[in-house]
Amino acid sequence: MIVSTKGRYALRVMVNFAQRGGDAYVPLKEIAEAEGISQKYLESIMTTLSKAGFVDAVHGKGGGYRLNRPPEAYTVGSILKLTEGGISAVSCTSQGAAACSRTECCQAKPMWDRLDKMIDDFFEGITIADLLKDGK
Repeated sequence: MIVSTKGRYALRVMVNFAQRGGDAYVPLKEIAEAEGISQKYLESIMTTLSKAGFVDAVHGKGGGYRLNRPPEAYTVGSILKLTEGGISAVSCTSQGAAACSRTECCQAKPMWDRLDKMIDDFFEGITIADLLKDGK
């Protein structure tokens, strides 16, 4: 499993919001500059986060984005699943994967399923608040 730039940048942005704290909306341009992410690419990430209810968005003068829950309420797993479409180690175990003709007789499938569970448990066990603590 390789996490794409979209997943990594979404995590960086969510941590950035948590570091700022408060209820103020942060303009997209300010986030892009602070994180060194192109504003155009960040727009697509913020749209994904906003549509999923991870952040609040206000358009126009004085607008921007902010977290709508405390940092403890966001897991790394939930953010990666949203931005990556899943966090499976191999394609045959991912959600929506085309059925493999060897699923019933595959001796390795139980191993891949266990690995997926380990990955999921790992990422679901880390919150944005944990990343803030670990980063200090």
